[in-house]
Amino acid sequence: MKLACYLEGDVPKVGVYTDDGIIALGGEMAERYPSIRAVIEQDGFADIAGWSAGRLPDFGLEDVSYLPPLHDAEKVICVGVNYAKRHPVHGDLPPPEHISLFNKWEGALVGHLAPLTCPAGEPAETYDYEGELVLVIGQHCHAVEKANAFDVIAGYTIMNDGSVRGWQKHSIPAGKNFTGSGASGPCFVTAGEIDDPFAMRLSTRLNGEEVQTATPRDMIFDIPTIIEYVSTIVHLKPGDIISTGSPSGSGGSRQPQRFLVPGDELEIEWSGIGCLKNRVQ
Repeated sequence: MKLACYLEGDVPKVGVYTDDGIIALGGEMAERYPSIRAVIEQDGFADIAGWSAGRLPDFGLEDVSYLPPLHDAEKVICVGVNYAKRHPVHGDLPPPEHISLFNKWEGALVGHLAPLTCPAGEPAETYDYEGELVLVIGQHCHAVEKANAFDVIAGYTIMNDGSVRGWQKHSIPAGKNFTGSGASGPCFVTAGEIDDPFAMRLSTRLNGEEVQTATPRDMIFDIPTIIEYVSTIVHLKPGDIISTGSPSGSGGSRQPQRFLVPGDELEIEWSGIGCLKNRVQ
């Protein structure tokens, strides 16, 4: 099952995301499940599947104002330097010995089809993109062993970890949290829809040209290792998200470097999930 979150006026709504459009949760279902996080907390997937069976879409896929699928996540945790590549800030570095983490703050991410905000002034000179796979936590958990990691994953989504590299040099949180610089979407997909998470493939395209490609097998720290590490530090809750890092090909890691400018169109596609599309303004 795939679910999307969008705005109806100023109110967040949940819909079933299909190839033909979005089936909007209505009436009692909308009250019960006001967010995808609420669906996860209540394990409402079978309930929604039964309710939506046979229903036709209420909206086309480009006819709603999308929010990030887990726009109300309590924790938005990101893994840094998790693929072998030329570091977009520090150049050629040896592979890390330990996982590094940072957070996304409220307002840093927009939804599918929403414009990305190119920062004003000097920060615009090093505004970059990063296509990433996002793990969505499905239960309360702490100190999860690697062997049980996939048991706590409810599903997946996509993130563009928008980054201002010049500011990242002096402060990672600053460089990673310019308002509207990143995005997440288009939808959340349940873990059961993905036969082999390690076989999912990333394709990031800038103005139609593929600039990033990878699979989770290319990660330095794999998904079970990430879950074990993060859950050792914090108590994870349903709807928390962990973005797993970005491979080579972001603007800062290319030679010559190529940063985002207004008018650029960015597509970040993970097989089995969908394609997150945004235009820079």
